[in-house]
Amino acid sequence: MKTLTKEMQAAITPSMAMELLNEGNKRFVNNLKVNRNLLQQANETSDGQHPFAVILSCIDSRTSAELIFDQGLGDIFSVRIAGNIINEDILGSMEFGCKVAGAKIIVVLGHTKCGAIKGACDHVEMGNLTALLSKIRPAVEEETVTKENRNSKNAVFVESVANINVKRTVRAIMERSPILKEMIESGQIGIIGGTHDIATGVVTFNQETSSLHNHNN
Repeated sequence: MKTLTKEMQAAITPSMAMELLNEGNKRFVNNLKVNRNLLQQANETSDGQHPFAVILSCIDSRTSAELIFDQGLGDIFSVRIAGNIINEDILGSMEFGCKVAGAKIIVVLGHTKCGAIKGACDHVEMGNLTALLSKIRPAVEEETVTKENRNSKNAVFVESVANINVKRTVRAIMERSPILKEMIESGQIGIIGGTHDIATGVVTFNQETSSLHNHNN
């Protein structure tokens, strides 16, 4: 697998970037990862990097973006934080990744059985975690389908909140970053949300959150 160059990155459209991630996840699920010389990639990217995607995912040890999308060094910007939430620093990182460094797609990736989502569902308060979980609480409140057992023991409730949290994060990126919003609306970059099933490895993208169908890339 070739290391991405500036020319290769420039030729990738948002839709192509999406397909690269889809293909990588299929390889991961089927245990067919591409042969890479990571040491060679480290050498070839030492003077500059040209990733094609920015992926915001959880810190969960089972949901490493490089692994589940079968990507190598220099391929993606990986932003990881509990509950795949955003803040000013993460938005700034995304703006750097896309506006400055040329990435073509932003993925907000939640996952099944997420501990941060469960914590928000259970109103957990503990040190600095309290402030982080407060950013997920609006997704808990937005989930109005579940009337009883609105806690972490209700697996259906947890996954529903996780999906809402991804959608809210996609919307918030558009609302809080004029730079990214302009790039998305002009078709320079795409954005989409998805969920990683930690049991099967499969990533399912939510087309409701996708900007890709708005452009002919």
